Amino acid sequence: MTRKAQWGAIVAVCALGALAVFGYSQGWIGGSGSPAGTSIASSAPGSEPAAGDDPIRPLFDGRRSGVEVQGTGVVSRILPDDDQGSRHQKFLLTTPGGVSILIAHNIDIAPRLDGLAVGDRVGFLGDYEWSDKGGTVHWTHHDPSGQHQNGWLSWKGRTFS
Repeated sequence: MTRKAQWGAIVAVCALGALAVFGYSQGWIGGSGSPAGTSIASSAPGSEPAAGDDPIRPLFDGRRSGVEVQGTGVVSRILPDDDQGSRHQKFLLTTPGGVSILIAHNIDIAPRLDGLAVGDRVGFLGDYEWSDKGGTVHWTHHDPSGQHQNGWLSWKGRTFS
């Protein structure tokens, strides 16, 4: 193969790779760019993604909402409970990709994470809603009516749903 043909092949492979990355980020190709309202994870509690994986980062960067997502993060701040309507335990997690997300965990439906502290690692499965501050993950509990996929939080070897 001539040097010119080799460079042409390299350019073609790079162009295809760039197109694949763009298609993935736009949701044209499966993965965390999946259309809103679909799941990007369906694993069982305790099988959280590896530390280098961060399904929140592409959702945040793409300003996506209504996506079921599973991931992990480290507690960066404990917030007061929200006692308006259904009670929610609230805390901030920093994901492996550096996104700060609010976890809003319904404690009228699921058990509270008593003793949760800054620095603790928490796994989650719930619905992601984008915001310019990082976003919110909610539906981290079972659905008593059976109309929504069950979510959960995983902390210190226990599952809260």
